Parts: sequence; structure tokens; C-alpha cells
Amino acid sequence: MSSSTQKITPETRVLIIGAGPTGLGAGLRLMELGHTNFRVVDRHPYMGGLAASFTDEAGFTWDIGGHVMFSHYDYYDQLFTRFMGEEFSLNDRESWVRMFDRWVPYPFQNNIRYLPKQAAYECLSGLIKAQTGQGKIKSHKDATNFGEFIDAVFGEGIAAHFMRPYNFKVWAHPPEMMNKEWIGERVAVLDIDRALKNVVLESDDFGWGPNNQFKYPLKGGTGEFYRRMGDELGAHLVLGTTVTAIDVDKKTVTYDDGTSEGYDILISAMPLDVLYRDVLVGDVPDALRARATELKHSSGYMVGVGIKRTCPSTKSWMYFPEDNCPFYRVTYLSNYSPFMTPDMSGKNEEYYSLLCEVSESAHKPVDGEMVLEETIAGLENAGLLEPGERADICNTWVYRAEYAYPTPSVDRDEILSDLVPWLEAREIYSRGRFGMWKYEVANTDHTLMQGVELVNRLLLGEAETTIGIVYQATEDGREAAVHERPGHAGSGEKRLAGQVVEGKATPTPAK
Repeated sequence: MSSSTQKITPETRVLIIGAGPTGLGAGLRLMELGHTNFRVVDRHPYMGGLAASFTDEAGFTWDIGGHVMFSHYDYYDQLFTRFMGEEFSLNDRESWVRMFDRWVPYPFQNNIRYLPKQAAYECLSGLIKAQTGQGKIKSHKDATNFGEFIDAVFGEGIAAHFMRPYNFKVWAHPPEMMNKEWIGERVAVLDIDRALKNVVLESDDFGWGPNNQFKYPLKGGTGEFYRRMGDELGAHLVLGTTVTAIDVDKKTVTYDDGTSEGYDILISAMPLDVLYRDVLVGDVPDALRARATELKHSSGYMVGVGIKRTCPSTKSWMYFPEDNCPFYRVTYLSNYSPFMTPDMSGKNEEYYSLLCEVSESAHKPVDGEMVLEETIAGLENAGLLEPGERADICNTWVYRAEYAYPTPSVDRDEILSDLVPWLEAREIYSRGRFGMWKYEVANTDHTLMQGVELVNRLLLGEAETTIGIVYQATEDGREAAVHERPGHAGSGEKRLAGQVVEGKATPTPAK
């Protein structure tokens, strides 16, 4: 999939489906390299895909999920500088876990000293048994799925109190259905000595993570960055146009208005299962169509709650493993920028906003009619809304994403190995969060770079790197990914002033 082959000439017609980070990245890179024979189409009337933002009638700005702007790539950072300039806020990450009616610093498994003594003992005891070969699974190397990995690495206590309930709330799939390869930077693993030291010496251990400090657009939410990228494409970008059919034999695309056009190269960011099941026509093997339906995903409700009161906390986002609330994560979105509420003075003294995320699947159904009320009740149960504060709620916002997270199922890679090469043999390149279906490279920086790197491959003959990232379990996840180290907002490490971060050479965006 990442071989170095040059396929785009000045006459090549390139069609890009999807104006999210992947499609916008591909379109911008084509422009930078001087290729003008391309179009980017999207069914929505807005650009940004799952990274879009919306400002409602009340003046609150909402993102589709708790996005933050951090990057593993110099190119992405340079794009952000190019389009946002100095119009961003720089925020220190402050993330917590809520359980046992208390706040535990994130990551939970590094800070079990904050738990009640009985729970802390269960977590330590289970960890020691697991990592001395006395647990359910003798070693993480013997684990055949994510559920077994949790048991092998963390032990029964951490698994029962946090890892299993939290991950089910996030993924809406049992962890036994998921592979263990996706974890990489996403899950901090822990050794016995580190756990004992933190408990006995009462050490705080919250430096781990890929986003110790992060940037955020000053106005317009995360989507403002992508809106500006889309504006740069000008007439190359067509919104509100739905692709209804792609003929793989004739190399034509048909739209919902009945028109059609031909292409030479097609880049698709639509969900891979939808592409095979509903859109491809022509000589497409039934076995591949059936194979695509085996891919798994979760849906998600984004519930925004605007409150007319001064924000009571400096927290960034919080995780919720317990069943006293429907959401797995809540973000103090108004803490990201002072311009996210109707108080546009930049002082942020009158309002604050909470963005809550609730996952959904056949394994975890959600009543859409009740999700708002259940979320507000959950905020009360979890201590985020104080007694009487419900009366201060002045605005709510609910958004449902049918495709929220691509599930890294046990059989995912085998399925992809059947589906993706078949498309590429027909010059259809599926990329992006749901185009490639690799959650481990589905951050907005990863997905944008999937579009950029594909164009570099097709036009310059360079090999793609992001889609082939290999993740492996390490002590703390920091060296898990084989790609650039993030230079500023993304490493999770507290670097000394003036410390230089080395990274591989990347293309430089046009000024």
C-alpha cells in the first residue's frame, strides 16, 4: 500500500471524496505541488468532517468530540501556523478520572494512591500477580485480544475498577472483540516498581500522555483551522454534493443530482464499509462486499451543556468509568479558549460549557430521546453540576455521529488486507479515520498526513509512512509509535527549556 510509485501527471484527473482533514490535506498538497486538475467533494454543507465545529444560535461553539490540536508532524504544525498565525490559545493539559466520588489524576493506573485503601490494595495486588505470571494470562505476549491484554498487564484490580468499564464505555464493544495492537500511545502500561513507588512515596505521576500542552484556535473551535484550509482550495472544493455511485470499471462517479464525471485517481475518505456496501458498482466481488460489512465501529452522541455561571474549574477533560453517568469523557470546552461562549469579550466570566461524549453500538444501545436528560443527571451524579446548578443551564446541544470510532477489532487487519489492495489496484485510495479504519493513526494530524503522504506518493514517488505505523507495548507508551516525535504540543513529556526535538524531514507547506 505504500510502495513508491508515481502516478499523477499534469493531465491526471484526481477526485477527492470528503472534505475532512484527509481530503483537505490531499487537496492542499496537490495545490502546493502545482497540480490543479482535481476536485474535493463533500456531502455536507460544511468542511472539516468529524473535526468540524458549530456555533449555535445562543453563541456557544461546539466541536464533534473533545478535539485538541497536537501533532506528530512538522508539516502539520507548519500548516497550523500558516492558517492560524497567532490566533490560538496554548493550554496546559489538566486531565482527571472521576471515581469513588473523588478526582484521580490521569492516567488512573499511575495514580492508584488516590483510591480508597481497599481499592488501592486490590489494584496493587492484582498488578503484582499479573506481572509475576500469576494472573489469568501469564504474559501480555500471550494475550490474543485487548481484554486479555488488560488482564495480563494490569491485573484484576485495575481491570475491574477502571480499564474494563472505561474501555467498554468508550468503545461500546467488549474488549475481547478488540485487538491489542492499537494501544501504542493510547494506553499507559505500568510496572510493579513504579506502582509501588507511587503508592508508598505518595508520588504524583501524571506526566504521561501525548498531549501535555496543546494549541486550540482562538475563535471558531477546532473546525476553524479546517475551514480556513478549505477556503484555500477555492473552486476546487464543492460542498453539499453526495456521491451515490462509483463505477470501478468505467472510472466514473455519479452524484445525487444525477450528474456524473470521470476520474483517473480517486481518493476516498468515506467509511470503507459504506464504500463497498452502498457506493461501488461494476465488477466488485460479492465476497469483498461481505467482508467490508465485518468491519466494526461505534456511533457517538456529543452533548453540549452551556451554563450561565463562572467556570468552577481549570480542568481540561475528565474520564468517567463508573455507571452513574452515560458519558465516558467530559471536556470543559470553554477552558480551551475564552471565545467559546456568548461572552465574546475574551474574559469568559459569565458562561462556561461542558462537552460530554456518549458511545453507542448494538452492544451498548442509547436512547436518543433520553440522552440529554441522562447526561445532565450524570453531570450531577459525577459532581460536575453542583446542587441547584441545573437551573443555570442556559443552552444545550446534541449531535449524533453515526461513525464516531473505527473499532480495532481482532480481525480488522485481516479484513483491511483484503479490501484496501483491491481498491488500489483500481486506483481508488481509501484513507482517513474510516477510510483506513486504523484508530491508532486516526488523530486529526494523522488523518491529514494520510492525505498529504498519499499525494507525495502518487506525484513524487515517495513512500507513505503514517498508514504503516507499528505500535508496540512499552513501559509507558512514549516510544511506542514509529513516527516523528511531536515538537511542542504532543509529547506528554516536560521538556527543559531550549531542548531540541529531532524529527525526520517532512515537506514544507507553501507560504
